Amino acid sequence: MKKVLLFTALAAALTAGLAQAGEKLVVAATPVPHAEILELIKPTLAKEGVDLEIKVFTDYVQPNVQVDQKRLDANYFQTLPYLKSFNEGKGTNLVTVIGVHVEPFGGYSKKVKTLAELKDGATIAIPNEGSNSGRALILLQKAGLIELKDPKNAVSTPKDIAKNPHNFKFKELESAMLPRVLDQVDLDMINTNYALEAGLNPAKDALIIEGPDSPYVNFLVARPDNKDSAAIQKLAKALTSPEVKAFIEKKYSGAVLPAF
Repeated sequence: MKKVLLFTALAAALTAGLAQAGEKLVVAATPVPHAEILELIKPTLAKEGVDLEIKVFTDYVQPNVQVDQKRLDANYFQTLPYLKSFNEGKGTNLVTVIGVHVEPFGGYSKKVKTLAELKDGATIAIPNEGSNSGRALILLQKAGLIELKDPKNAVSTPKDIAKNPHNFKFKELESAMLPRVLDQVDLDMINTNYALEAGLNPAKDALIIEGPDSPYVNFLVARPDNKDSAAIQKLAKALTSPEVKAFIEKKYSGAVLPAF
């Protein structure tokens, strides 16, 4: 009887240990705000048996490549237009799990204080990735600076500009590089995560910025084979919790907006 009781106790302890260890989930994110938000929910997920490991990237390509190759479980950094463009260009089949927040895209300058001060022939830096390029150009059109052939084309490039009355010159760079050329160009169109990393305050420093109705929601992204797994769904729930909403609203003061 003692042996049976001892065996039962050992089995219970082993089961408890396994439950405590939980399932490991490796998620890619860019530093701000994505990794910061993921760090916030790590304790919550740990209580639910999910060991969250955050891999920080400073580019937009490897997080998708590594999820597709099953080297990572999921990522959290991108909008739906970017994901669609990536899937089409790379032949991948990554899918959205849930939308978390919006980062209003903006234009910044150290040479002018208003868009009206931009001179003819001024240089504007924009992202060179399809959807981010289109996002920047659509915003410039809304400001009346240019006209696009198709204002609804989310992957427009400078080649799709129909009218450029001020003969602006466009400098296309990787998104992560844009803050580094802020001193070198007249207007710099920067994704909010990189703007925040560079110490810019989109709500105060941007000369032009998307409104709260921006369709560019940042999504948690996974693969078709794991998007419905218990661990991914627990992560999705935690990312859209009241705790995260309050954190976003307090920490980023309008530079990042909850999408739920």
